[in-house]
Amino acid sequence: MKAVRMYKPGDLRVEDVPVPAPKDNEALVRVMACGVCGSDIPRVNKYGAHIAPLTIGHEFAGKIVEVGKDVKGFKVGDKVTVPPLIPCYKCEWCEKGIYSLCEDYDYFGSRRDGAMAEYVAVPEPNLLKVPDNVSYLDAATTDPCGNALHGIAQANLKPGEVFVAYGAGPIGLFAVQVAKEMGASKVFAVDMGDEKCKVAKECGADVVIDASKEDPVEVIKRETNGSMADVVIDFTGAPVAQKKAIDCAGKMARVVLLGISHQGLNLEEKQVDNIMRGQISVIGSWNSFTKPFPGDDWFKGLELFEKGAITAKPMISHKLSLDEAPDMFKAIDKGGIFFNKILFLPHGEEAGEE
Repeated sequence: MKAVRMYKPGDLRVEDVPVPAPKDNEALVRVMACGVCGSDIPRVNKYGAHIAPLTIGHEFAGKIVEVGKDVKGFKVGDKVTVPPLIPCYKCEWCEKGIYSLCEDYDYFGSRRDGAMAEYVAVPEPNLLKVPDNVSYLDAATTDPCGNALHGIAQANLKPGEVFVAYGAGPIGLFAVQVAKEMGASKVFAVDMGDEKCKVAKECGADVVIDASKEDPVEVIKRETNGSMADVVIDFTGAPVAQKKAIDCAGKMARVVLLGISHQGLNLEEKQVDNIMRGQISVIGSWNSFTKPFPGDDWFKGLELFEKGAITAKPMISHKLSLDEAPDMFKAIDKGGIFFNKILFLPHGEEAGEE
């Protein structure tokens, strides 16, 4: 089978490798769609992973084509998506059911071979059935959708509140759709560039702010008559956006830091004053895995896909074959191209639409 293999940062190859043989507690999944996560980009182009060579990819969905003898809850032909975290189920945090904080986990696409391939073997606890009317394209984005739902849950968004998404990438765009579904009174999306802003509008944002043209804080102040936002989530990880997120938070607001940063955050007097005087909560959000595994955020995401309340379709910018992966990551590294959610379809576009 074909697989996209990383040997070191910047060295990505499409190779023929053996189809994995599922163990007794595993199913063999024919991968129909595999997305590129924001974390995949620095992993492939800069940092590398925990093992090498490695088949990359952890956002995926597919069809079961073989089951091990101990697999009881699934059968050949089932449509599934796969939470990529494999918890140890033994540490303090696993015993508490907060699997995102597991201290000895495994992970598709970074610690074990992932799904940017034609087939992948998956342990039964990581198989999650997908409703028949949900396409593989949507199902493959259940992970970023779950992250959006988890961030919103961390903020305890309530109907009637004002919501701001800093960053109109896939997770931010799902958050926009979810906030609308949950009854937010006004939903803002902030990003830069006409293309990103256009997609945010298509995903239902009431007000889209191009931060390269307008100051988001001033726009939100004007649109809310000075009361500012109740919930702000930063999906970018950029310190400038994290500071702006605090700047546009109103009294008793919740600001969630969800975007991976790898940078320090030096708050200025303005932000510190706003946090203290406004009694603002600054909250972290990491992954989406809780008890019962993979957690409510995953179950809720599939429910929303099933009833048509959310979809990845407006945010999918590329549908590619596995052979196109090395050039795509090189183009991203070089810069100058627009992309949002990139999906690799190992068995063709028609299969991904099923």
